[in-house]
Amino acid sequence: MKERQVHFYSDGLRLAGTVYEPEPPASGPRPVVIVCSGYLGLNAIYPRLFAQPLTAAGFAVFGFDYRGTGESEGVFGRILIEEEVRDVRNAVSFIRTQPGIDPSRIALLGWGMGAGIVIEAAAFDERVAAVAALNGFYNGRRFLLSRHGPAGFRRLMELLEQDRVQRVQTGRGRFADPYEVYPLDPDTRQEVRLRLEPVPRYGPPTAVELADSLLAFDAEALVDRIAPRPLFVGHGTGNVLHPPDEARALLSRAREPKTAYWIEGKHNDFMQADHPQFIALSGAVIRWLNGCWPPSRRLAVGQ
Repeated sequence: MKERQVHFYSDGLRLAGTVYEPEPPASGPRPVVIVCSGYLGLNAIYPRLFAQPLTAAGFAVFGFDYRGTGESEGVFGRILIEEEVRDVRNAVSFIRTQPGIDPSRIALLGWGMGAGIVIEAAAFDERVAAVAALNGFYNGRRFLLSRHGPAGFRRLMELLEQDRVQRVQTGRGRFADPYEVYPLDPDTRQEVRLRLEPVPRYGPPTAVELADSLLAFDAEALVDRIAPRPLFVGHGTGNVLHPPDEARALLSRAREPKTAYWIEGKHNDFMQADHPQFIALSGAVIRWLNGCWPPSRRLAVGQ
């Protein structure tokens, strides 16, 4: 695939991204998938990973670093869901201006925390033609209770109230270990140490204010707005970080057309280009994407 480094602006901040394009060049406009990272995610990790099979199937792919992460501008480590939703919507505006892109065939693919983010973005942006949500959580309060437990959740709320006071009195909140607000399960933590932490600029101290953002986050309440556009929900059957009930709850609120895909894996243990489960997931997403367009506008494999 061919990689073209680009930038665009979101709320005045310069965000770094990459347009991944199939080779050889297309004879006409191509559909594009904007691949959106999860918590702490960077364009160099999962967007680039998904770009390999997607471009091989003929799709253009756009990946970028959210504000405050990677190579993008913003307060490093200040991660708020509502701001990342705006980054995604501004990415849609940007990619529509790029050569060789069909603006009527723009799909969003979100991973982890990004899965709920793309649902919220698409709920209010009809320029998005299709949405794929993978291994996500869809209600922030439920997620925090699940990860912290009742006693831990109370301690987090006490910490958050202290941070709220600090923010209004000093103009800057507290930054902490990135897993203080967003604790990982042991298996996911091991994969992060092995495969993600070596990536430059991964995992800075993050704003405790993220907890406020998570408490307000409820993509599940918005998912019905995606219809009649197609929705693909993929989830690991052994996912402890974001339990499978997250996908089931989302699907119960979604309207048709919707597709459920169960992955024989956990959260990120299969996220490697040569892993059989990643290959199977990519193939399922590609087949689903091709089914989102009229037959005359579908891509042949390898086109």
